[in-house]
Amino acid sequence: MLIMRADEQAYAAFQDVDFDEIMEAMGRFNDEMIQAGVLLAAEGLDDAADGVVIDFSSDPPVVSDGPYGETKELFGGFWILDVASKEEAVEWAKRAPMTGPGQKTEIRRVSSIDEFPQDNPWIQKERAWREKTGQL
Repeated sequence: MLIMRADEQAYAAFQDVDFDEIMEAMGRFNDEMIQAGVLLAAEGLDDAADGVVIDFSSDPPVVSDGPYGETKELFGGFWILDVASKEEAVEWAKRAPMTGPGQKTEIRRVSSIDEFPQDNPWIQKERAWREKTGQL
């Protein structure tokens, strides 16, 4: 998974960029990954100010509205790729249209359901659900 992250400086810089220009750059990048057969999913996220945080530090959990003043970087969207190695993911991430101060792309591997104990009843339920919905 390639995770788009940006800080306040990066978000401020994007306020002056034409939305069509952003869509063109992201569209070209997404199309490259589609043509290469590696893109499984890609989504952007709404403004953090419209989000909610559930903090489980207490019981009951505390619910607070965004924006998140204590956060230095926000998660802005993601791509899920099917690649052969971490190195291939790095090469794709380096090509992402994420340029400028405060912009980062984090790479995290997504675990497969096959990696969990298959005799676990919860894994069996999830596998059945995934099969029923065409995800497996």
